[in-house]
Amino acid sequence: MSNSSLTLAQLEQKNAFTRRHIGPGEEEIQAMLATVGADSLDDLMAQTVPAAIQLDKPIEVGEGETEVDALAALKAVAGKNKINRSFIGMGYYDTHVPNVILRNVLENPGWYTAYTPYQPEIAQGRLEAILNFQQVTIDLTGLELASASLLDEATAAAEAMTLAKRVSKNKKSSLFFVADDVHPQTLDVVQTRAEMFGFGIVTGPAEQAADHDVFGALLQYPTSTGEVKDISAVIAAVQAKKGIVAVAADLMSLVMLKSPGELGADVALGSAQRFGVPMGYGGPHAAFFATRDSYKRSLPGRIIGVSKDTRGRPALRMALQTREQHIRREKANSNICTAQVLLANMASFYAVYHGPKGLKTIANRIHRFADILATGLKQKGVDLKHNTWFDTLTVLTDNKADVLENAYAKGMNLRADIDGAVGISLDETTNRKDIQALFDVLLGEGHGLSVETLDAEVTTQGSQSIPAELVRTSDILTHEVFNQYHSETEMLRYIKSLEDKDLALNHSMISLGSCTMKLNATAEMIPVTWAEFGQIHPFAPVDQAQGYQEMIGELSDWLINITGYDALSMQPNSGAQGEYAGLLAIQRYHESRGEGHRNVCLIPSSAHGTNPASAQMVSLKVVVVACDKNGNVDVEDFRKKAAEVGNNLACAMITYPSTHGVYEETIRELCDIVHEHGGQVYLDGANMNAQVGVTSPGFIGSDVSHLNLHKTFCIPHGGGGPGMGPIGVKSHLAPFLPNHKVVNVETAGDNCGAVSAAPWGSASILPISYMYIKMMGSAGLRKATEVAILNANYVAKSLEGHYPVLYKGRNGRVAHECIIDLRPLKEASGVTEMDIAKRLNDYGFHAPTMSFPVAGTLMIEPTESEAKYELDRFVEAMISIREEIGKVESGEWDATDNPLHNAPHTLADICDNDWNRSYDRQVAAYPVPSVARNKFWPSVNRIDDVYGDRNLMCSCPAIESYVEE
Repeated sequence: MSNSSLTLAQLEQKNAFTRRHIGPGEEEIQAMLATVGADSLDDLMAQTVPAAIQLDKPIEVGEGETEVDALAALKAVAGKNKINRSFIGMGYYDTHVPNVILRNVLENPGWYTAYTPYQPEIAQGRLEAILNFQQVTIDLTGLELASASLLDEATAAAEAMTLAKRVSKNKKSSLFFVADDVHPQTLDVVQTRAEMFGFGIVTGPAEQAADHDVFGALLQYPTSTGEVKDISAVIAAVQAKKGIVAVAADLMSLVMLKSPGELGADVALGSAQRFGVPMGYGGPHAAFFATRDSYKRSLPGRIIGVSKDTRGRPALRMALQTREQHIRREKANSNICTAQVLLANMASFYAVYHGPKGLKTIANRIHRFADILATGLKQKGVDLKHNTWFDTLTVLTDNKADVLENAYAKGMNLRADIDGAVGISLDETTNRKDIQALFDVLLGEGHGLSVETLDAEVTTQGSQSIPAELVRTSDILTHEVFNQYHSETEMLRYIKSLEDKDLALNHSMISLGSCTMKLNATAEMIPVTWAEFGQIHPFAPVDQAQGYQEMIGELSDWLINITGYDALSMQPNSGAQGEYAGLLAIQRYHESRGEGHRNVCLIPSSAHGTNPASAQMVSLKVVVVACDKNGNVDVEDFRKKAAEVGNNLACAMITYPSTHGVYEETIRELCDIVHEHGGQVYLDGANMNAQVGVTSPGFIGSDVSHLNLHKTFCIPHGGGGPGMGPIGVKSHLAPFLPNHKVVNVETAGDNCGAVSAAPWGSASILPISYMYIKMMGSAGLRKATEVAILNANYVAKSLEGHYPVLYKGRNGRVAHECIIDLRPLKEASGVTEMDIAKRLNDYGFHAPTMSFPVAGTLMIEPTESEAKYELDRFVEAMISIREEIGKVESGEWDATDNPLHNAPHTLADICDNDWNRSYDRQVAAYPVPSVARNKFWPSVNRIDDVYGDRNLMCSCPAIESYVEE
């Protein structure tokens, strides 16, 4: 049929986004269906998904729209946001994102589509950027060891509390002190975390910290209301009583202020947001976290360390805590799985681009404006709450309501939650006109003050607003990387040089099981950098964020419809945070019914590692349930253990389809067993990509799930974060959704504490999921699920003659992912799963998920976005690798002198004059002809993990160490 004979509606359908998101075209789909032995996608669903849980009617999110129409509609919604000049502060500041970073990192799929660097040989670029972030943190905090970023300042403070409990020598205490001048949202999150651990929280003036028998204390520096004061005596007093002291610090202020480490702090934490990351109505933003080297085994989250590769060259990798929740499960230090790597990278590039001199210029300018504003106000008889400050003034006033109203009328937001005062925080975007306008708001018209005149006066008088003993004298950012990329040309090339070391989705398929590395469409990403979304403070008056509220409301309604739940919270800013928030709701529900004694969580042995880690965060005792030989939850063991714990059963955490990649037939029976014993069912949302439009957690019978928006709903992984993990709940759990002390969330519980620093989590990335659903529509979302299942079954069928597929469901089908068993090959040949993973790098692929959930296996999830051509390339690579293993098995290749054992191969190998291996260079670098079309070169050889952990180095090495002898 020619296009001219199609109706208008048919022509519009041909231009639909669905065809762009789903990789295989109709002809490819038919060819793959023939391979797997199904007549149609509907037939494949009937063969694969248990009939009892298939939805009896379609989801309802509307018809899919074109990219142009969806963007125009969202632009109109965004236009309902009002961008006021923000002087609210409280840890959130307007900032200038350097354009070279905006265009080449935040808007660049080479950076935002990369995965967590579990294969470090093909992730050296982002690992270097994160190492730079750690160096920035170490230099500015004055402590010895830094992490690769946490979720936000408030959750970092909660992690500091749990670290303090682990390492404090005051073992008898269960009290934690929080100074009353800490940001209120931080106190909110800390109190929520403490409640579930059974810790008591004591608040009061910082000077009273040592008056209590506490295992630790949290101080703010400068304080939330702006005061800069010497807290070294307070720190020493708490430490003298065996307590651990954490200091929440402002990163920009530390350019000018004595560091927390120099003041004696054990931990320093805070947000790196003002280092070139938009406010975005609350996130995503990277939190920094630093501590003493002696506490490295208790550090939450990830650390990037310097090791060496097989050629002896420096090489970076994740150290110590790498995937620790999968290994240590409920004994893990934290449940953190997603960090904020993309935002940490942006902050580190900001520091690299400006360098120490540039940062000092920015910090001094901010502080200078604060001095000018304070001087003018004092001249007019206005009282300030404090005599010291870096960037924040708390202005005492008898007519607070009028001042705020005047500010709003002039398009300005001041901090409004302080009794008898308004707060004014300045930032790098502040200019002379802003100061003049602030004088007008605070003093009325005709005050006669001039910024230029006051500037001259400040110069003459000298600044007294930072105490002399707190002026920073130690050097910062002395490493070469912060002192050589200050022109845009140099910076552009540095960013590009790192990008070229990383394999991301813009190069090839990343078939990581359980991680769902699908298309992050450009049309979905574009709104993220719109000013209407980026320049809104999370605590701005809600009537200024009507566009955000409308977008969040509509997205929430869609997700409720998709999941079959009744209510939703957007607050959790990672999947692991979603797990925590969901379990929190369950515990609050039980307590409301007088059943607070319920403290047992049933978790299958195959579960994602964050499940037991999250359970311990709400003080649940984990009871592991066995799986049968087919990978399904053992129903009889489940029933037996549920009966054994009886009235103590709080919940069960079940992943569906199972972590083994199978639709379990007994899922409803498992839900019924839990409910019979009075428990709740937490259905892990990690595998939601195999449910959307086909079934749903609510329809299956569960009570709560988190949704990995960075998996199923297209927010990119960003090299290891950002993520979003909103939770959907049944109506009886809705009153227990997290709220917020600063901004009331109408759909949340009345007295439920926060789990994240911002009321709606990382709100600025929600437009990505909004655009995805809006463009796909109801039919498109179902088809995406169907093709994801088809692609997985096609890969499984194509590989099953070469590798055993470990688990299959009814009719021999897998769900959206499959596990191939490498253990028999390893036993016969000595070739390990690690060898195969690294050899895939030579073929231009990121390895599938290795040794999870079963050691010695690879879990493959191709997603619906990969076309048949790419799947065939991957299959070709895996079959070729199987043939290589055969050569080792037969003795044709030596057990160690073979391309598998030596993988990955670098250009340094191929160009080596002393090549002395039994296989030729062509086999090493171009094992199949298709590799030559788009060769990706790993930048380092296989990295020595053991060396890196035994010789832990988590700061930037000297540049000379990268020069090969």
